[in-house]
Amino acid sequence: MNSESNGKQTANAIEVRALRRSFDHQHVLNGVDIDIPAGTITTIVGPSGCGKTVFLKHLNLLLRPDSGSIVIDGVEVTRLGARGLNSVREKFGMLFQAGALFDSMSVYDNVSFPLVEKTRLSAREIDERVRRTLAAVGLEGMGHKFPSEMSGGMQKRAALARALVTQPKILMLDEPTTGLDPTRTGSIHQLVRKTQQDFGLTAVVVSHDVPEVFSISDRVAFMHRGRMQLVGTVDEVMSSDDEDFKRFLAGRASGDDLESQVVS
Repeated sequence: MNSESNGKQTANAIEVRALRRSFDHQHVLNGVDIDIPAGTITTIVGPSGCGKTVFLKHLNLLLRPDSGSIVIDGVEVTRLGARGLNSVREKFGMLFQAGALFDSMSVYDNVSFPLVEKTRLSAREIDERVRRTLAAVGLEGMGHKFPSEMSGGMQKRAALARALVTQPKILMLDEPTTGLDPTRTGSIHQLVRKTQQDFGLTAVVVSHDVPEVFSISDRVAFMHRGRMQLVGTVDEVMSSDDEDFKRFLAGRASGDDLESQVVS
């Protein structure tokens, strides 16, 4: 594990080694290795069914691996009990693919929900934090609206606000632009970058918006057949001679995709 000499913080927010997971004899994760540097955006791309979402569910501790290790903020998490897992989960914010907003609740109540349920903040403290977070994602004064009254892009912003309101250290985003008109994906990408910088976050993004999402990425990991086949800066990955990655890029450009390997 890489660490600074003063011992204050590891250089990597997340370190994964030899991660494996199978479902009904189907090998989904086949020895995943990756370092995710703190304070950066790392974007994971790959063909449909390569294991991206399953991998993300291991990072946010919804699934446990068959073998391998996951070190998050210096803590090996794969064998933690419930109390330890909850402590690590407090470091996360999660933006789900579908947003997962409660339709029966206003945007304000959606965003305040994790604070009401999981903290001992006063009503005034919650109110101040919710309003500040809504403003940070461009939804100032919109807390009274319900999700059904908002556009898809605004719903994404509300879901992002809910992920940020707990002040996480690590933000995980699963296909953040799914369901949006292509003309609106760029604004969400830029919001993700601005949010990551303003809040000083480590962000892990699973995305199908290739190569557009590379404009906000510090590092890119190409996942193929259950492994991180290619990892590096955007320039390093884009200049790679990896034939699978070249075919993947060509397929994205033509609207196709590599054949599915496993359930994503």
